Amino acid sequence: MARKRKTDGRTPRRALWLRTLIAITACGAAVGGLAAYRAYSDDDTTTERPVTMEEASRLALSRLNLYQASPVAVTLTAAEGGGVEVRVKGVVDYRNHRAVGSYRVTGSSGTSGSATGQLDHGLIVWDTGGLGLAPAPKGANGPPWQQAEHIPRSGWSARSYTADPLDAGLQLLIGLGADRPDNPLLLAQSGARRLGRDRIDGRSYDRFAGPRAQGATPGAGPDGGRSPLTYWVDGDGGLRRVTMRMPGLGTPTTVEFSGREGRAKLPGAPWGTG
Repeated sequence: MARKRKTDGRTPRRALWLRTLIAITACGAAVGGLAAYRAYSDDDTTTERPVTMEEASRLALSRLNLYQASPVAVTLTAAEGGGVEVRVKGVVDYRNHRAVGSYRVTGSSGTSGSATGQLDHGLIVWDTGGLGLAPAPKGANGPPWQQAEHIPRSGWSARSYTADPLDAGLQLLIGLGADRPDNPLLLAQSGARRLGRDRIDGRSYDRFAGPRAQGATPGAGPDGGRSPLTYWVDGDGGLRRVTMRMPGLGTPTTVEFSGREGRAKLPGAPWGTG
């Protein structure tokens, strides 16, 4: 993580691409009917097709549900290339657009690359403008938000976002919640598709491709012009997982949501990115 501290003040092209995707997905929704959801056969697990209006409503509603459930527990996993993986476990508060967690970098060590292990670890805080890194306090065993309270402002190494997979995932994650509904028709008309159905921890989730990126041509490209964002949404509009495919990387960045974390108290922007 120490290698990612430089910034030249410019907005990377990939960051602009990511912001476009988040802006397209900023569609709230009316509540979809649970009875209509259950009307689909449980055997309908692999059929890809355009979303129905009920499905578009649930997909759009998922962003409002995140906002209302804040703060929510999250796990983000990003492949950095070369066998290096970064995992962030923490809490996001969508009402204040702040997040805090712990990070762990694992991968090959040594010149041979045959041994794998932990390469770096510490605390991370982020908001819409950037992120901050700090070593975990010695002897601290509490959750990340409690550990972060003991680090002075000067103890955080702050920087703006770059174009790497971890930063793109953090930006996506902090922008997923929304405080108001919008018209689900826009989401459906922008190319959202129902990809299938999966079970996660014993619960059924519909898997959706998000709206196409602005300017994407339907049927063009290796993914048929499909959005690089995929969402797993339950029958009540609850969001369980989001993946994002990054150009040039075979492994997508993955975000997992595991419910409200009501005990969490996030620090007051100690990283000072602005």
